[in-house]
Amino acid sequence: MNIQPTPYDHPDAVKLEDAVQAEYAVRYGDEGDATPLDATMFTPPHGLYLLAYDEDGTPVATGGWRAQDANPEGYSDGDAELKRMYVVPEARGLGLARRILAALESDARSAGRTRMVLETGTAQPEAIALYLSSGYAPAPKFGHYRDYPNSRCYAKPLT
Repeated sequence: MNIQPTPYDHPDAVKLEDAVQAEYAVRYGDEGDATPLDATMFTPPHGLYLLAYDEDGTPVATGGWRAQDANPEGYSDGDAELKRMYVVPEARGLGLARRILAALESDARSAGRTRMVLETGTAQPEAIALYLSSGYAPAPKFGHYRDYPNSRCYAKPLT
């Protein structure tokens, strides 16, 4: 597998964004994740977006982080927010999410971020298990879905 930095608006990233949104819609019975995102949020050193490609050059996984600081949505100074972690069904179970997560944490740490935070939901038990097994702990709610009852927030110190 080849994991490489890629713009969030690259055609391969858009393809996987569409796939993850379709999965969110099925899992949550809605139209997907409405968190406002744009490509500039993932531009180093204030963020990073990664794509993983298989040996045939097919995009199979994504993940990114974007810088956050204290604001009314509940973030804290120094936060790096994990966004769009996704692995296509055919590539699940290969450790790609864990590899992308580690690379994103390392990059955010190098960029001076002090805590990685993420929001997920109760309809994604596999994601929750990944984060808990990777050292994340439940955190006070923040972000776009902070008022939703099925939202779950997690954080991990990067220092």
